[in-house]
Amino acid sequence: MNTQQATKHVLMVLTSHAELGDTGEKTGFWVEEFAAPYYALTDAGIKVTLASPAGGQPPIDPKSELEDFQTPATKRYDADADVQALMANTSVLAEVNAADFDGVFYPGGHGPLWDLTDNTDSIALIETFLAANKPVAAVCHATAAFLNVKDAQGEFAVKGKAVTGFTNSEEDAVQLTDIVPFLLEDELIKRGSDYQKVADWNAFAVQDGLLISGQNPQSSELAAAKLLAAL
Repeated sequence: MNTQQATKHVLMVLTSHAELGDTGEKTGFWVEEFAAPYYALTDAGIKVTLASPAGGQPPIDPKSELEDFQTPATKRYDADADVQALMANTSVLAEVNAADFDGVFYPGGHGPLWDLTDNTDSIALIETFLAANKPVAAVCHATAAFLNVKDAQGEFAVKGKAVTGFTNSEEDAVQLTDIVPFLLEDELIKRGSDYQKVADWNAFAVQDGLLISGQNPQSSELAAAKLLAAL
């Protein structure tokens, strides 16, 4: 098969976690961080498959549906019954075969902090992608999915690598510092990464080798563009 001619196929992995710690409030994935990359990829002719740890409909962070956070991509998603139907029927992550895909993208929201950081299926999937020289992208809190991924030598995959993700000051700004299970910036630094960031709520994405990461919701399109270029 001539891969130049073949359609590229990207897996998007969403959270299945809906509880915001012990607050009684809900969390999940951030709509814009799914919608903007999804359409950036599919508009470029990429085939996208959706998966989540539990399969089926991933929870949406209700805050991400507020008027303040709407963008052309979220409005397009809200009007897109076909993609909503795909979202309602995501594949079960454990049943996904990395060999079927050319890259992977993890949308953020606070949910991934709970269910994609230590998820053995997700970790194995990312390790398989990296070993096969395939790009792995995440935005905002979803960079947590990189934390416990190791390379062939048993070192953390982020060690010595330029990465970004939701910053401590951004977490403080949304008043969730004491609610989240850990602070992403701190954990990335603990694992020896070259953690990078810009001022809060500014768009910033960085690529180092096969690892692509975006800092915050404003960075989802940038991260998707880097994944597209890497494909």
